[in-house]
Amino acid sequence: MTIPHPVEPWRVKTVEAIRQTDRAYREHALREAGWNPTLLRSEDVAVDLFTDSGTSAMSDRQWAVLMQGDEAYAGARSFYLLRQEVRAHYGFEHVVPVHQGRAGENIVSQLLIRPGHHVAGNMYFTSTRAHQERNGAVFHDVIIDEAHDPTSEHPFKGDVDPAKLRAFIKKHGPDAIPYLSIGATVNMAGGQPISLASLATVREIADAHSLPVVLDTARAVENAYFIKQRESGWADTSIADILRAMCDLADVAIMSAKKDSMVNIGGWIGIRDPDLAERARALVLLYEGLHTYGGMAGRDMEALAQGIVESVREENIAARIGQVAYLGHRLIDAGVPVVRPIGGHCVCVDALATLPHISREEFPAQTLVAALYADTGIRGVERGALSAGRDPVTGENRYPPLEFVRLAIPRRVYTQTHMDVVADSVIRLHTRREQIVRGLEFTHEPPHLRFFQARFRPLGGDSIFDSDTV
Repeated sequence: MTIPHPVEPWRVKTVEAIRQTDRAYREHALREAGWNPTLLRSEDVAVDLFTDSGTSAMSDRQWAVLMQGDEAYAGARSFYLLRQEVRAHYGFEHVVPVHQGRAGENIVSQLLIRPGHHVAGNMYFTSTRAHQERNGAVFHDVIIDEAHDPTSEHPFKGDVDPAKLRAFIKKHGPDAIPYLSIGATVNMAGGQPISLASLATVREIADAHSLPVVLDTARAVENAYFIKQRESGWADTSIADILRAMCDLADVAIMSAKKDSMVNIGGWIGIRDPDLAERARALVLLYEGLHTYGGMAGRDMEALAQGIVESVREENIAARIGQVAYLGHRLIDAGVPVVRPIGGHCVCVDALATLPHISREEFPAQTLVAALYADTGIRGVERGALSAGRDPVTGENRYPPLEFVRLAIPRRVYTQTHMDVVADSVIRLHTRREQIVRGLEFTHEPPHLRFFQARFRPLGGDSIFDSDTV
């Protein structure tokens, strides 16, 4: 039974027009984009669920504080406000601003990784692993087995398997391990949370081998919500306090503030060790800007600081998770195979179950992403073999167990009607999935993060469909 759509704890003050297009126009746009919706112009997209990163709607308070931004090159007041809120909500003494999360990944990887190193974590993320590999490390997945099963209802599919982690440390030795890389939530598992109990176990194992823990906090507020709802002993604790308890178990945090903090650009690195923080500031000077702005304008830091405050408000996060759940359960009720349970920021359609007749080599999730855009102008993103890339040693495609279309919902942007339009389109495609008759092959394959800029053509025809209409 479909769960009710939550009442939005906000009202619309400014609107942006959505362009309406027909099927012929969208198929032409797809061909021009090399069957990769990432390369579409945003004006040709009706409902854009490519990402929830930097695409959220800022509040009136955030827009207001933009005018208070201190644009001084050095020592801007806006930096000290940002540092104050990060310290208060995330608990890290040393705060190093960067322009977005992957900049933080770059800095931390350069600081800690050397060729021959090995990094373990609860499933990879595309840009995180790319930076780890570019600096000479090999990533190892130590997530629980349930995370790779799209049908499992395990409440914390982001948990680390302690036996896998201990075996990893025993095999490679602490000297070859620069840190443990933990995501909260786990994006590539469909926005699945890690429990505080699992984080505590990771901390205990790390301490036994003198290993630092690096926490990806981009969606840690969403993770805190799931802990409050699902983990015994935390139901009466505030989201803010749970967030702080999570971060207390980490040595370093990398934050893409474009997610939970609801800004269009910005991020930071939180560090406990003062010497490591000083080294991070030195690298930020080379890559981002002065250590008191890190690639952000003062107005960006003001909006980010306000966004941190708003992100932990119970009504905001409950409505955010509730909207995602509404879309997910509409699809479940219609028999569409999705990654379960529904995650925090996205609904993920299982492309292997939807298009079993399209081989892994033909990128079924990318094919389904293209079909979804052609149907209604909805843009999602592939998360499967295309995103996984090639093994840097063998050059062969990686084929992760999960192959899905991610529908990431921006915060405070779309209404229930939009969610219903998305659900209707996905359900219609699932019902007529046999009309998607062929997959895709590369015409251009970039060396890094290829899903962003790759181009394709349908195998054995000029369309993925058996006719002009699905």
